Amino acid sequence: MKNATHTAAQSPKDAAHLRKLRYRAWHRGTREMDLLLGPFADDMLEKLDSQELNDFESLMDVPDGDLQDWILHNMMAPDEFETALLKRIRNFNHERRA
Repeated sequence: MKNATHTAAQSPKDAAHLRKLRYRAWHRGTREMDLLLGPFADDMLEKLDSQELNDFESLMDVPDGDLQDWILHNMMAPDEFETALLKRIRNFNHERRA
């Protein structure tokens, strides 16, 4: 069964966790990655289910160059990172550039 999506009625702990993830998305180390992940975090974090949030947090630990290549389709992501969330991030950024 799919976990419930996060809503405005989150616990303070959940809200703090989302703020932390949003901050990490906007402060990656390279401006290019900030611009790929920050807007996605702003628009989508509160809509992600628990598994997607876990996947997003895992992506935050990937080096910028690798993650940028995966998002921009310059390199295949390893199987453990090739998730529905990574596809959503790719689609989000593709639509923003279109």
